[in-house]
Amino acid sequence: METQFQQEPKVSFFQTTTAKMIMVGILTLVLIIPLALVQELIVERSQRQKEVITETTAKWGNSVYFYGPILKVPYKDPMTGANNYAYFFPEELNNKTEVTMVKPLERSIYKSNVFTTKMQFEGNYTTPNFVSKGIPAENIYWNRAKIMIRTTNLKSLKDEVKMKIGNQNLAFESVANNVNDSIESLETNYFDYKTMESQASFNFTISFNGSKQVKIVPIGKTTDAKMTSNWNSPNFNGNFSPISREITDKGFEANWKVLHFNRPFAQHYFESLPELGKYAFAADFITPVDEYQQNERASKYGFLVVGLTFLIFFLIQSISKINIHIFQYSMIGIALIMFYTLLISITEHSTFSFAYLVAGASVIVLISLYSISILKDKKFPMFIGASLSVLYTFIYVIIQLEDYALLVGSIGLFLILAAVMYFSRKIEWNK
Repeated sequence: METQFQQEPKVSFFQTTTAKMIMVGILTLVLIIPLALVQELIVERSQRQKEVITETTAKWGNSVYFYGPILKVPYKDPMTGANNYAYFFPEELNNKTEVTMVKPLERSIYKSNVFTTKMQFEGNYTTPNFVSKGIPAENIYWNRAKIMIRTTNLKSLKDEVKMKIGNQNLAFESVANNVNDSIESLETNYFDYKTMESQASFNFTISFNGSKQVKIVPIGKTTDAKMTSNWNSPNFNGNFSPISREITDKGFEANWKVLHFNRPFAQHYFESLPELGKYAFAADFITPVDEYQQNERASKYGFLVVGLTFLIFFLIQSISKINIHIFQYSMIGIALIMFYTLLISITEHSTFSFAYLVAGASVIVLISLYSISILKDKKFPMFIGASLSVLYTFIYVIIQLEDYALLVGSIGLFLILAAVMYFSRKIEWNK
């Protein structure tokens, strides 16, 4: 009696689960190339936006920088006989700045945030002290004193600048810049400082068109500043932070108080005036995260989306014994990459949220319908559609978060890993 042993047919390596997993992994890596090209496209479009905004705002007005008012008194040096200037800062300087965001400037599909600002100043000077320099009284030309303002934005001034100091009214005029820098100057006509009282009070208003930032140097021995605006996402920077701030959906209010011992510069200078811009306080009026930055952040999760989608198809293939060709994986991968080109193109003509919804829904519907023809069943495509919906929603939430993005992302990835481990526990890897 002969016993017959029936041998199982030998399976080719390329038909094993391991080989299929390797091919899917290689395809995932290959798709990094078009994903990188999409990221380059986003950077290119973002750079183009910055160039257009720079050109547009340059005509309206750039960042507003204010350094002044400074009392400028000429004198003759008794040692050299040369004529020089002494520069004195106010004893008290109070400022109220109102910044109003106006309708964005538009060029093609790009918009530039711009504002108008009204800056009110008041304060006083004490009697200038020339004793430390050893200048005799007869060498001081009090009748040729001036008030000086330094700024970077003369061309965007909205009106004449006039100051009342003591009992005199002075008008500012632009003057040639003797220093090789980007700071421009306004000076009053001559006046006799000796006719003032021991404490010469002043007040004036200056208005600018501007963009991006308002920056003020606190040159008063005591500087009190208050800034209000209808912009609801300011960024306070510079050398000093506000002592108080209130930010609401309708705008913000911030207050600064800077004393002379809070800053590393003196109240008067002889011969030359230093540039003190690095000691200024500032408020930025820019979009914290613009639409191109959101697109860039979304594209950084592209590899994760492709990898997890392929993993879902691979698990379905392994569990259900349905064969999915590598070409079909390629079509699914290309559809996933198309999400990002749709996202950036729609964003440029709408909002990021609307573009994300349209691009995400389009890709999910396309892959779900394609899955019906691949998997020959409606149960798995419905699961795939639901999984992609959860995945894209999860990524959208992470993009919108700032402080908790890492925490939420880590928890989400941990849960995804747990789910993969659970569903893959019964796969026979030796076949």
